[in-house]
Amino acid sequence: MTGESPPGLPQPRETPTNAPMLRAWREEGALALQRCPACAKVIYYPRVVCPHCWSDRLNWFRASGAGRVVSFTRVHRGLPAPFQAEAPIVLAEIALAEGASMIARIVTPDAGAVRSGMAVRLVPPGDAPRFPLPTFMPA
Repeated sequence: MTGESPPGLPQPRETPTNAPMLRAWREEGALALQRCPACAKVIYYPRVVCPHCWSDRLNWFRASGAGRVVSFTRVHRGLPAPFQAEAPIVLAEIALAEGASMIARIVTPDAGAVRSGMAVRLVPPGDAPRFPLPTFMPA
């Protein structure tokens, strides 16, 4: 699974708000999240203000990359061409160890083995360049 993203793979639109998260993923294979020092909530997706208390003093930190599957779906059809060879694609809501939740892809050789409650972790840093956004695998 190492290497560059396959040609034609959709890429995220980088903005000043999400640039720290995308840079951490591209350069280190790390998951960068925001934390609000005013209310101590961890925030995902990147924002300009805290959605809990409206503070604009958000800090970035490196998350552990560990989480649990809350819910998931296996997508077999209607995938863009770059994903078709990898079908089914598993998309999941992941409850991160830090307290936030995110929707992300889970890569696994056995998509049928993914279950709610299953522990997941980020793909190894060497595999991260293959995926445009933070991507998980079974822990």
